[in-house]
Amino acid sequence: MKDGELCNDDALKLREAMTIELSYQQVNPIALKSAIAPHIAAKEEGRMLSVDRLAGLIRGAMMTPADVTLVEGAGGWLVPLNPRETLANLVKELDIPVILVVGVRLGCLNHALLTAQAVAAAGLPMAGWVANCIDPEAARVSENIQTLKNMLQAPCLGVIPYASEVSQQ
Repeated sequence: MKDGELCNDDALKLREAMTIELSYQQVNPIALKSAIAPHIAAKEEGRMLSVDRLAGLIRGAMMTPADVTLVEGAGGWLVPLNPRETLANLVKELDIPVILVVGVRLGCLNHALLTAQAVAAAGLPMAGWVANCIDPEAARVSENIQTLKNMLQAPCLGVIPYASEVSQQ
């Protein structure tokens, strides 16, 4: 909470790191209390998410001139936004390239390859992927990353090492 308004810490940090000024609402147009699937969190709050509304909010923010604009999803490619629409529907509506973030842990190869396949089936380009080493106990991290480099048809844009604490520099 900030000034009586629900605020996401990640969105606040993004605003601090940006080189242009956007309002908090432009950076994070939908703030939900619970860190759970968006359709469930919205329902708990008596709200309804829709692709049309989200696309409108995002397009509004994208009107601000910038060298690069990133649109971050929440929950994964096929996470429901409501009973009929998923995050994939939103990305398809926006017609933007996809950067896949792979949480490197057990099962990540299957998850990443299935997601890349679903992105391709939606007719959207995959601009690249990022390996996010989220599990300090994960086995064979470098081998898993190399497997993805060999099998994904998009470039690896970076590898984020595991960090128990993240500091802003």
